[in-house]
Parts: sequence; structure tokens; C-alpha cells
Amino acid sequence: MGHLKIQARRSAVLLILPVLFCLSFAQAQTTSSAQTEPSVPDKKTSRQILLKNSVDSQEYIFRAQTALPMGGGSRQLTSDYDLKISKGSIVSYLPYYGRAYTAPMDLKGGGIEFTSKDFSYTVAPGKKGGWEIQVKPGDVRDVQQLSLRISENGYASLSVISTSRQPISFNGIVTPLKKASSK
Repeated sequence: MGHLKIQARRSAVLLILPVLFCLSFAQAQTTSSAQTEPSVPDKKTSRQILLKNSVDSQEYIFRAQTALPMGGGSRQLTSDYDLKISKGSIVSYLPYYGRAYTAPMDLKGGGIEFTSKDFSYTVAPGKKGGWEIQVKPGDVRDVQQLSLRISENGYASLSVISTSRQPISFNGIVTPLKKASSK
């Protein structure tokens, strides 16, 4: 009977040792990763703060990467198209794909190209973080509204509503204007 008790204790010790080893290994991993991770969130956080300050001060640029026309599939943009937003003006240089209800007076450019100095600009917090921005130019006849949704990481979508064309959307990235103009 004593022999069975010793055997049971040995079995229990042999079962507990691997569990203790795994727990101590997991604790060591948690401690070492906690010591190395702070530099990554700091970099991410500073980028988010810079982007938030740019949105709040109206000093940023949206660079379109993909066009999403209402009637067709998406188009990857290979040229530089953008929307620059600053405190005193909005400059749009975007392409257009879709149906126009009236012919343009100037046949050189069929895109969404304008400069506005009279516009309303409203910012609201996004549903999942980030920002939702509405811009309504007052001195541009064709463009009624620009709706920009920006994530905290800088990814964005832009919808353009026009009086004489079908709506069109773009996906791209937003960067602070000062950084973008120094290139």
C-alpha cells in the first residue's frame, strides 16, 4: 500500500512539473514582450496625433489611389490625383469616370478640378474612430458636396456629389499638408 502512495505522488509530480514549466515560460514571454512593445504604440500614437492635429487645423491632403465610379468597377489610379484642404482653400485635382448629365464647357479636362475659397467645413467623430468630414463649396457650380471619412490610421474614402454628374467615390490616404508639400 505504501508503494502505491509513492507511485501516486511521483505521477502527480511528473504531471505538475510540465505545467509549472509552461507557466513560468509564459510569464517570461509576457515580461519580455512588455519591455519591447512600447516603442511601436508610441510611433503609432504620434502619427495619429499628427493626423488629428492636421484634420482639426484643416491642413492635409487626400491622395486618391482607387476610383469607384457609380456605374462600373473600381479603377486603380496610376497618376497623382489629390484633394488639398487648407484653412483658406480647397484644391481638387481628381479624375472622373461615369455619366455626365451635361457636357462640360471646357473640353480640356473632364475631371473634378477646381479651387474653392468659399466653403463650409464640418468635422464629426467617426463611428469606429477617425473623422467624418463634410465640405460644401460655395463658389463651385458643379460640386455640391465632398464627404470624407478618415480612419485614425490615415486611410480614407471620399465621395463627391455633383449637380451634373453621377456621384463618384475614391479610396486613398490622408497625410498632413506640410509633410506632403515638402516632397
